Amino acid sequence: MSEDLNHTPPAENHESEAGFEARWDELMQEMEARFGKRPDLNALLLLIGIQELNQGITTFTKEQKQDLMHIATCRLFSLSGHYELERADEDGWPHYKLLRPVPFANLKEQERMLKWHVLEYFALDPGDSL
Repeated sequence: MSEDLNHTPPAENHESEAGFEARWDELMQEMEARFGKRPDLNALLLLIGIQELNQGITTFTKEQKQDLMHIATCRLFSLSGHYELERADEDGWPHYKLLRPVPFANLKEQERMLKWHVLEYFALDPGDSL
């Protein structure tokens, strides 16, 4: 694995903007069909966090929702080698360790990076996700 801190996965760099937007729109249509409304990025992060926690849907506090979104972000960026699952605590909550910093990006670039990772997450095993 490259030690370059600005390394991003090749597919993220070489996919056309039109192809990326088409994949994103397709995922959003699937989510809307499944949940009855089109989720925003924060809602997707929350859903992914709940999926990764693997304890079913329950009532979460505001702090737990923030933790779930953090879990989702770590899990997503583990796909490109930035984080690694370290352990699950006694309550089953996953804990990740940072392997290398996520490259600095402006807000638009951050959103695109997150969206790309979300697309990759759902592409891993679409039948098993959410």
